[in-house]
Amino acid sequence: MVVEKANKPAVVLCAEGFEDNVLSAARSRGMPGFRFVSETVPSECSVQEKIEAGITEKVIDDIVKELTRPLTEEEKSPARPNLPQSPRIVSRGDIQEINRSFYESGWTDGMPIIPPTDALVADMLTGTDLPADHEVAELIPRLGKATVEKIAINAVMAGALPTHLPLIIAGVQILADPMSRFGLYAFSMGSWSPFWIVNGPVRHDVNVYGGQGALSPGRIANAALGRSLALIAKNIGGVRQGLEDMGVHGNPMKYSMVTGENEEESPWEPLHVTRGFGKEDSTITMFYPNSYVDVLVYTPDAKGILNTAIYNIPPARGGILCMLIPPKLAQFLADEGWSKKDIKGFIKEYTRCTPDKHWYHTIPGITKEEFIPFLPFSPTDMMPLITGDDQIEVVVSGKHTGYIGLTMGCWHIFDTFVTKKVEFPANWTKLVAKYKDMVPHYAEY
Repeated sequence: MVVEKANKPAVVLCAEGFEDNVLSAARSRGMPGFRFVSETVPSECSVQEKIEAGITEKVIDDIVKELTRPLTEEEKSPARPNLPQSPRIVSRGDIQEINRSFYESGWTDGMPIIPPTDALVADMLTGTDLPADHEVAELIPRLGKATVEKIAINAVMAGALPTHLPLIIAGVQILADPMSRFGLYAFSMGSWSPFWIVNGPVRHDVNVYGGQGALSPGRIANAALGRSLALIAKNIGGVRQGLEDMGVHGNPMKYSMVTGENEEESPWEPLHVTRGFGKEDSTITMFYPNSYVDVLVYTPDAKGILNTAIYNIPPARGGILCMLIPPKLAQFLADEGWSKKDIKGFIKEYTRCTPDKHWYHTIPGITKEEFIPFLPFSPTDMMPLITGDDQIEVVVSGKHTGYIGLTMGCWHIFDTFVTKKVEFPANWTKLVAKYKDMVPHYAEY
């Protein structure tokens, strides 16, 4: 768009297989006449011979043609796409017929959904005092208007409860926050998954789980919060599998990656207090990892726990990190005088590798000069994998002792955690009472 505003002819090279992605991006930004040329050079290839063969020998003539071909009348005055307006009622039938219709329309995540009837959407809207047509955010890439009603529709589809809606609205605000870098990670080949952490009294109000196996399936709040926000990103933002989301292998974490912090058993202040909120505030925090590993601690003491962390972060996963630690291991650390700040400082200082293995080599456009403060004097010296003070958080979650969780993988030097305060409707106490006891009651056997 910068080149276009400069009134210069331009054509973009598009990797084979990304044609639909290019067209979607161009249309969503009002550039339906966008010119591009597909090429077959492997993505992120650094072999000069392959690049020259793929460009100079195969597509250079196409590039010249597209740069010199006169504009068509349609390109000179591109018409707005005449997209059909969907009726308010898009499908009728039993639950199987509706699920098939929604799936074939590309509106689900592949799993069955709850049909968003008028009655269920109206019930969901009792979870907020905002009017149904209030626009919470505009979500890229399609610049979709995330109104309260559209958010509620997707929340119903995901199986959420009205008490989950305030958290989901706050989550949408995070997706729209430029600091969340949603525009980078939603579309990347790296398959980044949003990881949501809930803090404050709302954890108990809506039963967001942070105990034994918190990241496993089983709790409606954890599952529905993550699924709701994933459907919103797809249906309102327009992040679709294989079209805008270009993950090479994809990521099962995208179905739902949600935990509550186990604040009551933590020896330290909770995450939201560390991030500047009051203890009685309710918040939701998000960052983008693309990998998670559960690691058996070497020994249940400070040295063993911390060494487990620093020796299980591979160079390609350096960057932003959330360490999940069960209460008893957290207490072991606290008893030996370790604060959260101490732990984060230790991980930052001692998670290192030699320059030839460091992740900065893999990032197109990142120059050596940007890393001069971190580069060692000798190729055999070690350099840090994590460069920012705000790129590590420690969250108490789970139960018992044996393992810590390392949720990691955002390698960009500007990545950070984003936290939003949750706002509640006037009827919150009554609403909580209605759904408070909706928890699993397992039979004995």
